[in-house]
Amino acid sequence: MHARITGTGGYLPAKVLTNADLERMVDTTDEWITERTGIRKRHVAEDGETTCDLAEQAARRALEMAGRSPRDVDLIIVATTTPDRVFPSTACQLQRRLDVHGCPAFDIQAVCTGFVYALDVANRFVQTGAARCALVVGAETLSRILDWSDRTTCVLFGDGAGAVVLEASEEPGLLSTHLHADGSFENLLMVPYGVSQGYDKVLAGEAFIQMKGNEVFKVAVNTLGRIVDETLEHNKMDKAEIDWLIPHQANIRIISATARKLRMPMERVVVTVDEHGNTSAASIPLALDVAVRDGRVRKGDMLMMEAFGGGFTWGSALLRF
Repeated sequence: MHARITGTGGYLPAKVLTNADLERMVDTTDEWITERTGIRKRHVAEDGETTCDLAEQAARRALEMAGRSPRDVDLIIVATTTPDRVFPSTACQLQRRLDVHGCPAFDIQAVCTGFVYALDVANRFVQTGAARCALVVGAETLSRILDWSDRTTCVLFGDGAGAVVLEASEEPGLLSTHLHADGSFENLLMVPYGVSQGYDKVLAGEAFIQMKGNEVFKVAVNTLGRIVDETLEHNKMDKAEIDWLIPHQANIRIISATARKLRMPMERVVVTVDEHGNTSAASIPLALDVAVRDGRVRKGDMLMMEAFGGGFTWGSALLRF
């Protein structure tokens, strides 16, 4: 049995924060942000708007495209770094909102690689017959863990959610996934406080993303190059057979470097970082949904997804849409 994506959905908060807005908040410029990152604007959740709110909207849109109702769902996985609560999981909260009962529902935390990790797990459920209709969501409200006075990080991130419906199929869909992590790099990209370490800092509102940008960039480019080779070699596939690259939307320079590795023109790369910023686990499913709905990605296309995030974690997925 194979697993195939049958529906996609995305959702972005209504509030938009442009580079011009950030110029009035921190010592930066639209020119600097655009040149270094490719980002022109990002969406930010309103007060009271939660990660589960975003996830629900994306999930319902994916189900609608797939022609499925919530009662068809027998597995829910949400990839997020910014859950609504310590517990229950955002997946369980989403399950309640969709009025789904009894099926497994859980969160995965692999930061920006979270959606690829979640897709891998859902694929294994489907392949073993443990699920036939899985809802896989990436959702984030990263604005809640940003220091808006830190110009090195606050310009990069945004909020959003993306979702796919992954169903059992006799036709090959998801061909392979490749997951990796190396915790020795933890200090290069992290939030240094949490529940069991530095909780007083969390209560004081000081639990923010910290990043050593140059070091992260170097490791990301090298690592993503290797994961591309690993994926192609595993599938005995040539680079020319890839129709679309759908990368994690972190930085246009990293995206461009990966495209060069594939010898793929940027016209065959789905880029949403300019409109969305880095939405972590939400970025790949959001980009996929944009490309499906505007008609670029069509049934039968070969897609490569790849991501790199804090941990460090990294991974890829190759699939026939």
